[in-house]
Amino acid sequence: MGYPMAGHLVKAGHEVTVYNRTTAKAEAWVTQFGGKMALTPKLAAKDQDIVFTCVGNDQDLHQVVLGDDGVIHGLKAGAVLVDHTTASADIAREIAAELSARGFGFIDAPVSGGQAGAENGVLTVMAGGDETVFNQVKEVIMSYARCAELLGDVGSGQLTKMVNQICIAGVVQGLAEALHFARSAGLDGEKVVEVISKGAAQSWQMENRYKSMWAGKYDFGFAIDWMRKDLGIALDEARRNGSHLPLTALVDQFYSEVQSMGGNRWDTSSLLARLEKSRK
Repeated sequence: MGYPMAGHLVKAGHEVTVYNRTTAKAEAWVTQFGGKMALTPKLAAKDQDIVFTCVGNDQDLHQVVLGDDGVIHGLKAGAVLVDHTTASADIAREIAAELSARGFGFIDAPVSGGQAGAENGVLTVMAGGDETVFNQVKEVIMSYARCAELLGDVGSGQLTKMVNQICIAGVVQGLAEALHFARSAGLDGEKVVEVISKGAAQSWQMENRYKSMWAGKYDFGFAIDWMRKDLGIALDEARRNGSHLPLTALVDQFYSEVQSMGGNRWDTSSLLARLEKSRK
């Protein structure tokens, strides 16, 4: 995700220095887009007005920002860190507190739109933090986004991303069951979806995933391993705030079954594979 996002920053006219824990990826990025690379997060952050992070999980984020060679040790006075990782609200608040104590700004800003959204510069950005700080960075964020909104205090971006993932889990399971039913009924799934997608059943998942699902192809898109990480964060938060997510918990279990089929890196639409296996 971060690779094309950083590319859009260059295309928008910004001077960009990148860091990746896999140095070869940073070298490939520089070859493709120009700009510079650094060998540590600290060096990448040096002299920058805004630093963007996009890593895998809470632990990765903690290391990249607060570790011995972390971003926090390279930031200049008045700089802002914008984090695009999908992580917990807790780590967002922890990082915000550490940065604030040193006079730096922070926005938690997870994204939605997938790899295609990043490559095409049309991501949706859900942000949490101080409004003044957000307004400082919004125009730059729009280099790779079609929508960027502040939802509240620090952590609100991550909480909103949890809402997003809860919605997706239910929609994909419904679509998987619908296609499974259509196949069992002897219908032409593609024709069926072409019709129902013009009505109330329409969704992004239906429009963008039904053809590959019907064909049994799941080798692209957002991987199940990452979705289970995201749903785990949402379920943990639900236990704390007292909300009840029975469908989300059930779909998370379904994804674990797909993992047991060897589908860890299959995209989230592979819920259908579990149903088709039971049909056989």
